[in-house]
Amino acid sequence: MSHPAGTAWTQQKYGGPETLSTDTLPISEPGPAEVTIQVEAAGLNAADVHLMHGEPLLLRLFFGLRRPRAKVPGRDVSGTVLAVGSSVHSLAPGDAVFGEIPGGAFATHATVPADLLVRRPAELSATTAASIALAGGTAEQALTLAGVTAGNRVLVISAGGVGTFAIQLAAARGAEVWALCGSRALTLARELGASQAFDYKAVDPAAESPELPAGSFDTILDIAGVSPLRSLRRLLAPGGTLVLVAGNGGRVLGPIGRILRAMFLGGGGGGRRIKPLAATTQPELSAKLAHSVAENELRVVIEREWPFPQLPAALSHMADGHAVGKHVVTM
Repeated sequence: MSHPAGTAWTQQKYGGPETLSTDTLPISEPGPAEVTIQVEAAGLNAADVHLMHGEPLLLRLFFGLRRPRAKVPGRDVSGTVLAVGSSVHSLAPGDAVFGEIPGGAFATHATVPADLLVRRPAELSATTAASIALAGGTAEQALTLAGVTAGNRVLVISAGGVGTFAIQLAAARGAEVWALCGSRALTLARELGASQAFDYKAVDPAAESPELPAGSFDTILDIAGVSPLRSLRRLLAPGGTLVLVAGNGGRVLGPIGRILRAMFLGGGGGGRRIKPLAATTQPELSAKLAHSVAENELRVVIEREWPFPQLPAALSHMADGHAVGKHVVTM
């Protein structure tokens, strides 16, 4: 296969957006089980920010001790297949695809395992598809872990990428959804299916309040990861489940520290449970969610699209922690 070289954002050391630089890289030929795609859009996630900084430091055991092992970052990708490996029969050149990959999305071209990608429905733009896999998959896995069913009352903390999916998916299961989010997202949360939405700056789970009565929720999805665990446990009804989707446990352990505290704290009796989520890449789930979006059963909330040269600015915005919905880089 012969193609001109592509352009990629690369990172040689851990740090902020200033550690990213654009490079010209050869376009790799796909291995037997791989495909090479022309990238059209890449979704941004909190995970990209954490991996860029190499924090929590525990991450470096898996992603590179001194520098990122993946030279080109980015995990949510959407594009068009250019070439396929000899053992790939599920995809062909010209197919529109999307999915969650281990790295390499912040580039004009990417060569990745074929089984991580699924076909993009014709009704979806590349930008929309690049917003689905990681955030939507995490939200659905969190609800499944909690066993959310019709009639449950669910509190979703955050209205970022995962939160906007979680509100809708919980409502689709027949749950009564409440949201705790930033003031800019209150109206949006209600539009997505939340019957109640509160500003986290005005309603604090750590303080007893009439807005968040104790023992009121069958499930709490803690996506923001900043509220005290004891306070969140107090909000659970008997038999309820607190799912830890994310957590701020410090620079070294990150969410692991919060998980360890949850194990020590326990559910507090009454059948209450605290469960950490270890979300996994599930292409079949991505395909299912994309179908729901194509059928207008699920909405992808995109706050802003960024041109490829502005990727560092986009990651800086994500690092501020106030994103509403998804942010996407387009080529």
